[in-house]
Amino acid sequence: MTKLPLPTFDDVVAAAKRIDGVAHRTPVMTSRTVNEAFGAEVFFKCENLQRMGAFKFRGAFNALSKFDEEQRRRGVVAFSSGNHAQAVALSARLLKMPATIIMPHDAPAVKVAATRGYGGNVVTYDRYKEDREQIGRDLAEKQGLTLIPPYDHPDVMAGQGTAAKELFEEVGPLDAFFVPLGGGGLVSGSALSTRALSPDCKLYAVEPEAGNDGQQSFRSGQIVHIDTPRTVADGAQTQHLGDYTFPIIRRDVSDVLTASDAELVEAMRFFASRMKLVVEPTGCLGFAAAAGQMKSQLKGKRVGILISGGNVDVQKFVELLSVK
Repeated sequence: MTKLPLPTFDDVVAAAKRIDGVAHRTPVMTSRTVNEAFGAEVFFKCENLQRMGAFKFRGAFNALSKFDEEQRRRGVVAFSSGNHAQAVALSARLLKMPATIIMPHDAPAVKVAATRGYGGNVVTYDRYKEDREQIGRDLAEKQGLTLIPPYDHPDVMAGQGTAAKELFEEVGPLDAFFVPLGGGGLVSGSALSTRALSPDCKLYAVEPEAGNDGQQSFRSGQIVHIDTPRTVADGAQTQHLGDYTFPIIRRDVSDVLTASDAELVEAMRFFASRMKLVVEPTGCLGFAAAAGQMKSQLKGKRVGILISGGNVDVQKFVELLSVK
């Protein structure tokens, strides 16, 4: 098997220059309640306050901004459960190119509406029966579109790594850093920034308990494929890591942890009630693991937690938080 040319921190630096002035430099927040509970200094990188509500804008805009004139004329196609969909649609709109977005028929209504609102042409599919990657490849071939996958692409990964780069530049080195894991674009990009700017930091990837393909892959040394997991963390309902993301995760991540749906809802409740933040279930993965199984190991440490997004349907948000 041919060894793929993996992105490096230099690619993250280049991506940061491309998205500068377009993507938000999101705030880093702290909570006295969390610091006291952990006995640590905890820093939250709030990508729920990014453009279109998630970190995905960084990677999408970086990737699309590298298109040549012919690619821009023909347009982009992407598949996504929601956040990458919105990110590509918005980036394409800003760069004045057409975008076709393949979304599951049961994607959150707020994400579908936003994708269409940004000008994306939405094509739906059944995530439990159909292969979104094959649909994307077929459309790209038939219509001459450029396919930009949600995570397994060097330019996407480099763009996502700019969030961690900003965090380290603002707060300095950390002892531990918790990042949500779906297909691995955010974690692998974050790993590039972590190893360059805080080399001694332990980097933890966190995925839904119901879909621990990343954990299985990390521990077995090979990419494990699973059925689409049933979890409230719709942004992490991936079936496998990528050919680009897995080697970096295996090389640079300290461990892959999981969080249950109940822990994610409890984290959502804390963010809403104590920090006045709307965070989607997937965005809570890092905090849920840090506040649960890892809490006793973090005393006296400097801890980073990446909140990946805040795109949750209001009705769903209320329903989740009303269940005790």
